[in-house]
Amino acid sequence: MSFAQSRTSRRAFLAAAALLPLAGREAAASTAPPKSAQDYYDRAARLAGDDPVLLALVKALTPGSAMPPVKAPKPLRIFDNVAVVSTGFVSATALLTSQGAILVDALGSPAEAEKILVPELRSVGVDPAKIRYVVAAHGHGDHFGGAQYLADRYGARVMMSRADWDLVAAGSPANAPARDLEISDGQRLTLGDTTVTFHHTPGHTPGTVSPIFPVWWKGRRHTAMLWGGTNPPTVTAGKRTYLSSVLAFASQMRRAGVDVELNNHGLCDHGLGRMEELRSGSAGSGNPFIVGHARAQRFMKVMETMMRGRIASDQKTSTATPPAGGAASPVLSTRACC
Repeated sequence: MSFAQSRTSRRAFLAAAALLPLAGREAAASTAPPKSAQDYYDRAARLAGDDPVLLALVKALTPGSAMPPVKAPKPLRIFDNVAVVSTGFVSATALLTSQGAILVDALGSPAEAEKILVPELRSVGVDPAKIRYVVAAHGHGDHFGGAQYLADRYGARVMMSRADWDLVAAGSPANAPARDLEISDGQRLTLGDTTVTFHHTPGHTPGTVSPIFPVWWKGRRHTAMLWGGTNPPTVTAGKRTYLSSVLAFASQMRRAGVDVELNNHGLCDHGLGRMEELRSGSAGSGNPFIVGHARAQRFMKVMETMMRGRIASDQKTSTATPPAGGAASPVLSTRACC
């Protein structure tokens, strides 16, 4: 062997030897246990800081969390063109346009629609007879319960995703509306001077829908989102679907320039508290529902992080105690909460 060949061989040997520790580290990393659920929850808490909106979201997504009973707030115009009626547990949001109203969710029953929704909308200057569409954000009774009453009395059209129309049909729940209009992913609904874009965000139910729409505050335009279903499903496959929805919707929010965050369960995002801040004037001249672009994205990041924790928790449980009879069927939750 020549001197040059010997030197080349030595260099190759040394290079290969130098890579051995790195390869070992990579192998060790690949077999290391995944980050724990608590690590994710702690990170979400750090992201939330002392922000009451984000802290409420962390609490809502914490395993075992339940919404406590609260007194129903008085109805309120939270924007020039948006009114909210709430039972405390669930809210209906009316988007007002030049040609009538689009109502997102309709409370839990015909009685609630008649005795709460209709008179309280009137009290804040919204004519229920001008409701043109009732959008059920998802197929649980606390969101569609009053829809058929509004359809029968005022001729409103009822809208839901195909998957959740199917969910409702399969369960035959009380007060289910007659099947009407289907919402497709990315569909735009224009009424008068206002266009709403609907995005499918499955997870809470197979066909949860979250709209993005323009709102006005003191003559200035903003862009709002309303997350259609907060409580995670029971099975891991459903949680993964939920996580995918969070990531996709956050991207849609960035493109649309969303700076307003809304939810149909006001305890999940400090929405009820913000209603009172706005009503009392304690927020000053601002509007507490206008969170800004960065904070709206942080809201979604907190949701993403909590969901990763919930998935990690499922994986740990599954590894420790494999379910009898094989893997669970990836059926999404139909639990009527959040």
